Amino acid sequence: MSPVSAAFPAPRSLARQARTLALLALGALLASAQAWTLDDVAQLARQRAQTPFVPLSQPLPAELAGLDYDGLRDIRFNDDKALWRADKLPYEAKFFHVGRQSDAVRIHEVSALDNKALPAPLPYDARDFDFGKNTLKPDTWGDVGYAGFRVHAALNSPDYKDELVVFLGASYFRALGAGQRYGLSARGLAVDTAGAGTRPEEFPRFTDFWLEKPAADAKQLTVYALLDSPRMSGAYRFDIRPGEQTVTEVHARVFMRAGANPAVATLGLAPLTSMFFFGENQPRAGDFRPEVHDSDGLMIATDDGKGGGEWLWRPLQNPGAPLVTSFTMTGLKGFGLMQRDRAFASYEDTEARYELRPSAWVTPIGDWGPGRVELLQLPTPDETHDNVVAYWVPERLPQAGESLDFAYQLAWQGEQQQYPPNGWVTQSRRGIGYSKLDAATLQQTIQYVIDFAGPALDPLDHNAPVRAVASSDANGRVLESNTWRNPATGRWRMTLRVQRIDPAKPVELRAFLQHNNHTVSETWTTVVTP
Repeated sequence: MSPVSAAFPAPRSLARQARTLALLALGALLASAQAWTLDDVAQLARQRAQTPFVPLSQPLPAELAGLDYDGLRDIRFNDDKALWRADKLPYEAKFFHVGRQSDAVRIHEVSALDNKALPAPLPYDARDFDFGKNTLKPDTWGDVGYAGFRVHAALNSPDYKDELVVFLGASYFRALGAGQRYGLSARGLAVDTAGAGTRPEEFPRFTDFWLEKPAADAKQLTVYALLDSPRMSGAYRFDIRPGEQTVTEVHARVFMRAGANPAVATLGLAPLTSMFFFGENQPRAGDFRPEVHDSDGLMIATDDGKGGGEWLWRPLQNPGAPLVTSFTMTGLKGFGLMQRDRAFASYEDTEARYELRPSAWVTPIGDWGPGRVELLQLPTPDETHDNVVAYWVPERLPQAGESLDFAYQLAWQGEQQQYPPNGWVTQSRRGIGYSKLDAATLQQTIQYVIDFAGPALDPLDHNAPVRAVASSDANGRVLESNTWRNPATGRWRMTLRVQRIDPAKPVELRAFLQHNNHTVSETWTTVVTP
């Protein structure tokens, strides 16, 4: 879940050759380009993919590499040095200092001059930083680069520029809509996160960024990025539009490296990374907080190619062992890791404010074809570890020497977020109350209490013929399913009792609501682990 350093850094001569080739390629592009575009970054990525992978990071000065977590946090970028602040533009960029195990990135500014885009390097300058209590000698370091950057904009008030988006570490980035707090993250690519056997996950990283200088009235900020990894390289364009739900539009072109082995087993597009510690479906004794999570469920909208499809909701969990599940489909309308529960009373955490963490909804641009949404959930002992990943895996993976183009919108949503058009799950609780069943029967019995709401359900009378349609895989037997309107909340409640046949095996469950043979809710689905 976190990037690891290369065990054997490349010889300096190879790294120097790679940097020289990159500079020559950039010079050739500048000589001919009329505007800096994704095609320009793609040309650099294509050239990288035709050569063996060479890590371009340089060793950090010993005193920087030796900083502990608190020492690195004490190094802060000076606000008055923010890029574009002196120009009073609607966006400002600030940079993160390298240290510990962070890899340096190269950052450029793209500004229009005589109709030509002139990317200008933004070299490291120690005078732009406040080093706090650290005793360091930055004058001896040279250009150590930056670890990443963040962008500020007038998100919540016209009088103050809030943090809007951050690019920091490997290919990770995250953004905020109005009134939100940072929660889950996105990535450029997920490579062999699951399905690669004993091989470790590969973490591509953005090595170069180009920040396009915005106009005085700009409604969006454009960022270009060059991605590199042992088995691929890539070019990315991010168009970031702040608002109640900030939208990041991503256009990418990925090149598979010729001669790279072994072949990629799982290529995850539009990956999302989040945290689920415990929640209403998996409470934790001894913690005063009812729930702790950045996301509470995976939502998927499928496309059957005939104008229809299905909406799916899978509540997240903190499993006892790594758990990989997937949803295969002929087409995809969208997927996301969602934080549906927006009530403070659900968390009671005045510091973390989990109810303000964003949902992230991915909408493909164009037809992504058949494939699957894959969900990986890992056990975590606390809320400081991200343990959930979701991404799209195309049915046909590009082979060595091939390229893949894809685009999507990523919406960072709060109170106003994506829901199915008819009805959706508002809570999913597992457990049995008072029962006259004997202990042996109770041990093999699983019960869920699931509440639904939505425009297809809310207007119905309490006597309306709403019924549950529930099913299980071969390791489960649905014993009972009931549906009624909850008089306390007005929502429709389903209770589902299932018998597990083999306790050592998982059970897959599905359930949705029907009214007069019409589906009036999304499909709730879960896996009961052994």
